[in-house]
This record gives sequence, structure tokens and C-alpha cells, in this order.
Amino acid sequence: MLTDTLAALKPADPTIAATVTAHLDNLTKPTGSLGQLETLAVTLATQTGEAFPRVSPPGVLVFAADHGVAAEGVSAFPQDVTAQMVANFVAGGAGINVFARQIGARLEVIDVGVATEVSAPGVVDDKVRPGTANMVEADAMSRDEAVAALEVGIRAAERAIDAGCRCLIVGEMGIANTTTSSALLAAFTEAPVAGLIGRGTGIAETRLAHKQAVIERALAARAPDRNDPLEVLAKLGGLEIAAMAGAYLGGAVRRVPLLVDGFIATVAALVACRLAPATRDYLVFGHRSREPGHAHALAALDAQPLLDLGLRLGEGTGAALAFPLLESATRMLAEMATFESAGVTAGSAG
Repeated sequence: MLTDTLAALKPADPTIAATVTAHLDNLTKPTGSLGQLETLAVTLATQTGEAFPRVSPPGVLVFAADHGVAAEGVSAFPQDVTAQMVANFVAGGAGINVFARQIGARLEVIDVGVATEVSAPGVVDDKVRPGTANMVEADAMSRDEAVAALEVGIRAAERAIDAGCRCLIVGEMGIANTTTSSALLAAFTEAPVAGLIGRGTGIAETRLAHKQAVIERALAARAPDRNDPLEVLAKLGGLEIAAMAGAYLGGAVRRVPLLVDGFIATVAALVACRLAPATRDYLVFGHRSREPGHAHALAALDAQPLLDLGLRLGEGTGAALAFPLLESATRMLAEMATFESAGVTAGSAG
């Protein structure tokens, strides 16, 4: 499935951009007066291949998995919280549930690697293995397991799109996954770990040095080849990050806009882009996280996010909050009058 997806994934077609730009310039407003919203409208058109794209209903995919590196004490919460939060997701009580309801999103929660058995009804069981190994001591997973986790994400994207979703928001849950994300980002970019790490679930500032040391030990022990994204993913983890990357690949091959959340989601997007560079064409970045590493991840993808609200929750929450801007961009294209239809002399509006 992964091989077929990578072979089928094509860049977005920019030829429609001129048509959409001409339409925007003929709407009853001064040229360019809606700024980045107009740029976003053109982007959505090139992604979908439609002059009047639609992004509703959106689909939210939340992937959950555990990380062996949690044993190093890099999180403020115990590993059991991953499974507890999965139950909260399907019960409708988490932040992403609130915002998904607000935007009318289809939400699916997928267990790709929670360490314990998840008995909550409504969870999609697509577990590759019960958590990764501790990347300080061993490869987080095998190469085959990394491929399997990517394919979990591809399948989830296909389910959402087949159910009618026209935009995907990809979220996550996994105690210690900011540690894993920082390690992945350091491996891909060769940036110093010290500038990539943050408080994650809320660890004390005094424990940041320990988190940095754990990541540096893991990078030295695993020594992944940065030019082999599957190797980097397998050696450092995590399962939900791989599944998120797979969802981006699965959405891109179907030409669906992919609204990227914060730090962890952006690192997953970087993994997807290293596997298939054309994936970048289908990404829209929802917000700038407070996690220090997010600025580096955004820079690696030459990305400018839509919002900057000081968020660091994850789950897909920041992307869900940004979604109304995508809806506004598409409605502007489809519903705003042209100078001719409104009987307004071009150049006199505003």
C-alpha cells in the first residue's frame, strides 16, 4: 500500500491558479484586499484542482500510541494517560472533540500503538505493536513496523475521504511524543537538540536539560541516516507519528487539503514530505505552537501558519481552530458577487 501510494502521489496542478486569481480580482473588493485569505483560496484550488473548492465537511483523525522513551522520565504524566485520553476522545470530552463538533467534523480515533489494551468502544483498533521500544536502548521499531504504521494512516485517510470528508485534520495522543518529535526533527535537520525541545506536557524548566540529554543519547546510539526517512522513523519512532505521516500521504494522493496542527503534526508532515516531496503541495499549516521546535519544523517545510495563539495542546486542536479560515476562503470564492453581477463599476468598491 505504501509503495503504491508513493508511486501515485503527484504534485498539485498550478495551472488553475491564474483562473482563480482572475476571479478573485473581479470580486467586489479592491484587488488583493483580503490578503492571505485570497492566497489561501488559490492554494485550495490548486490542491483540489477545482476553481470553487469545498472543504466541508472536514475529517479529524486522532492517532494514539505510546513511546518507550517515556521510561526515561521525559514527561510530566505517566504513560497510562495515553489510554485514558483515548477513552476521553471517544467519550467526547477532549479539546479536539469540542472543536471538531464546532466545525461539524467527522472524528475518528485510531489506536496504532497504545501500550495497554484500549477497551473504550468506538476506537478503531489498528495496533501495529503495543508501544515503541526505548530509543535510547534499541531501535524504536523495525522498518516493517514503520511501514505498517504509515499504512494505518493511509487507510484512515481513505476511510475519511470515502465518507465524504473534503479536508483532513490529523491529530495525536502519546505520552513522550514531543521527545520523539524533537529527536526526529534533529535527525532530519541536524539542528542542535537544545533549540528544539520544550516543556511538552508541562515538565519543569529544570528537567529540560535531562530531556535534551535523553534525545542526544538516543541520536548517538541510533545514528540514523537522515537521507533514509524510513530508517529515521524506525529508529526513533513513534507509531502515531508514522500513522500521521501516512494520513498526509493518503490525503495528498486523493488531492484533499491537509490542515496541519502543531509541533508533532508538523514533524509528521516533514516525514511525509521526505518520503514524497509532492506532499508539501497539499499542506496548509494551521497555527504556530509554543513548542520551540515548531519554528524549526515550519522552517524546514518553508511554511507560514495561519494562526499564532500560543497553543501547545496537540490532538489537532490548533488545526481545527484554523479550519473556519479555509471555509471562509472557499465561501468568498463561491458566494461573493463580481463587479458585473452586482452592477458595481470596477475599481470603485472599497
